[in-house]
Amino acid sequence: MPAGSDNMVSPLEPYNLFTTDPVLANAIEREGGGRGADHDLLVEFGERVGSDEVFEWGHLANRHSPELVTHDRNGNRVDEVEFHPAYHSLMELSVSAGIHCMRYEREPGDGGYVTRNALMYLISQVEVGHCCPTSMTGAVMPALRHQPDLAEVWGPRLVSRSYDPRLIVPDQKTGSLMGMGLTEKQGGSDVRANTSTAAPVNGGGPGGEHRLTGHKWFTSAPMSDAFLTLAQAPKGLSCFLVPRILPDGSRNSLHFQRLKDKLGNRSNASGELEYTDAAGWMVGEEGRGVPTIIEMVNGTRIDCTNWSAAMMRQAVAQAAWHVSHRTAFGANLIDKPLMRNVLADLELEAEAATLMTARISGAYDRSAIDPDEAALARLGTGVAKYWLTKRAAPVVREALECVGGNGYVEESILPRLYREVPLNAIWEGAGNVIALDVLRAMARSPQSTDVFLAELGRAQGADPILDAAVARLRSTIVELDTAEANARRLVEQMAMCWAAALLVQHGDSAASDAYVRSRLGGDWGSELGTLPPDAALEAIARRALPVP
Repeated sequence: MPAGSDNMVSPLEPYNLFTTDPVLANAIEREGGGRGADHDLLVEFGERVGSDEVFEWGHLANRHSPELVTHDRNGNRVDEVEFHPAYHSLMELSVSAGIHCMRYEREPGDGGYVTRNALMYLISQVEVGHCCPTSMTGAVMPALRHQPDLAEVWGPRLVSRSYDPRLIVPDQKTGSLMGMGLTEKQGGSDVRANTSTAAPVNGGGPGGEHRLTGHKWFTSAPMSDAFLTLAQAPKGLSCFLVPRILPDGSRNSLHFQRLKDKLGNRSNASGELEYTDAAGWMVGEEGRGVPTIIEMVNGTRIDCTNWSAAMMRQAVAQAAWHVSHRTAFGANLIDKPLMRNVLADLELEAEAATLMTARISGAYDRSAIDPDEAALARLGTGVAKYWLTKRAAPVVREALECVGGNGYVEESILPRLYREVPLNAIWEGAGNVIALDVLRAMARSPQSTDVFLAELGRAQGADPILDAAVARLRSTIVELDTAEANARRLVEQMAMCWAAALLVQHGDSAASDAYVRSRLGGDWGSELGTLPPDAALEAIARRALPVP
């Protein structure tokens, strides 16, 4: 029974994260994924990641953070990161499922990337830290293809479904992982201020060996087999592949200074690396490092957005489970009108986030064969990344409040989710960086703006409030040349109009009506739980309850 005589609610897990989601299956199928064998895969994976065992792996991998070992017992420099076995179990699960490589096993436009993102959405509800190296390994190939000779060597290792954590010569491994190091102390998001240098060996040039010297303030997943990084070559900032183990079996001169003691994301190692005459090979054109590595960043930005949507779903599911089985003042909490309002408001955010990430996944999947979808993916990724990574924090906070004190203790997954969600708003571009990137995309590619407005136009006539909001947005976009100080307001308008349009077209009618009236019509307070009282609160709230 969910609640005993002491009114204590049993844990939600185990449960199937896929079959209990009210919008995910239809959303990904509409975008071309999750069909046939892919549907069976998602049902099976949803059952597996929702098991007691995998939830426990998530708990243990975060409770026992990775540890840095700089030297062996004889004083030799080793620079290794040690993980709890639960972390390796999570990595094995994600890698064997092909989350990092499924998109490369399929043809563009056949839904492989959509299914892959659904898999990522499921596993990151349970543990998102290990998804960082999974994401980077999956995102690196478009950047690496700027240097075909390196892609030929590293590509097969990076798309292998074998998880091999050994620190050995890469060509002896059954599979490899890729990390990334961009930021430096003095620059942060302004990577063009980087001071690390790359000296050419035997002429250097694209694909050529260089010697890198400098410090990376944040290197994600420093236990990876290689990193893409930026350094100043003679002709400007360039991209390099830097392996940890060199072809002759010796260790590259990458010295780990320390691992970051972070607010959240504790299962995942983030480190400070010192390059001291380290060997690296140039990827792409010299002086074009940012455009090259941005190919990798685009993929990881989508994952940051996906992770935010996933953690919203998990938090809302936990809250719904609790309030539907906990009694207070003579009734289940979910039957209390005010609690229904709160839960319904949370559910609106979760459903909008899932629809938006599914739509981005489909656009990205078809971007190689459809210019309009490519334009939507370029602009929509920034809009979704900005908005959903910010909405996740208040959603998780309010879900935690629904559960009360039992949600605040570490035995609950909610404290971990609450620590995790702020990172996605920082990772791969904080709010200002992303908002300005949206403006830049619109200014450089008017087609992307036209495609985005056409996307909203598909819902025209369905709701007068939405129509009026889209008209206001069009007027704002006309004044784009003076909009930098207004960038956040513009992106917020774009995101809410897009979410509303998706809900009106594809969502539950009660949910779409409440979302449009509250977010776009102004019938909403300053906090979650302030939906109009005549909205279909009970129907929306019960959609949050994770039942098949």
